[in-house]
Amino acid sequence: MSEAAMTICLVVFDMAGTTVKDNDDVSKALIAAFAQVGIPIGLTETNPVMGYPKPVAVHQLLQDHWPDATQVTPELVDKVHSLYLQAMIRFYQTDPDVQEATGAAETFAALKQQGIRVALDTGFDRATADVLLQRLGWLEQGLVDASVTSDEVANGRPHPDMIFEAMRRTGVDQVSQVAKVGDTPSDLQQGSRAGCRYVIGVTRGSHSAEALAKEPHTHLIEYLPQLLAILTPGD
Repeated sequence: MSEAAMTICLVVFDMAGTTVKDNDDVSKALIAAFAQVGIPIGLTETNPVMGYPKPVAVHQLLQDHWPDATQVTPELVDKVHSLYLQAMIRFYQTDPDVQEATGAAETFAALKQQGIRVALDTGFDRATADVLLQRLGWLEQGLVDASVTSDEVANGRPHPDMIFEAMRRTGVDQVSQVAKVGDTPSDLQQGSRAGCRYVIGVTRGSHSAEALAKEPHTHLIEYLPQLLAILTPGD
């Protein structure tokens, strides 16, 4: 492979838990939605579906915990998902604890100074992602080149569709020039399925280093600025 082909041109970052601090906030919104329909679940139940498109996560949790799985209808999934969306959007609009992960903006800026494009992909829908992006101000600061949400592609994580769409939106043709960064097993599975050159797990999000180490990856890091030593063009 030529040096040009090996240069990283695009980094695709997950949002909640990776570039956005997440004190189990996404899980708490799911837990609250399920409580409203009379189903008690906790972090043990929600953690395995982190990173998935939220309708898929809701459907899986209902299949596992509704008293009669045969009664899990599209209408029920939509109801619980709507309750979750209301809680999540309200949190991102108003909660004072909403903030970027340590070093996120700094890392985006450093990558862009090296000519590397920055994209976000997420299990959120577009409405939720836009509320969060507006709150953090990354677009206004010119730190993010593109974002892709799970409702904008045919298949969310762990499928690679969002990575390929991020490549299309940023004009990157070679997946060997792409790095994927995320904090969930589905992020690492997604990057591996896409064929990204680097698949990097962040261990200060929803999953431990031990859990992420079991998934396909090239690196595990604690903090986003540690990427800069890995993603040097032409390394």
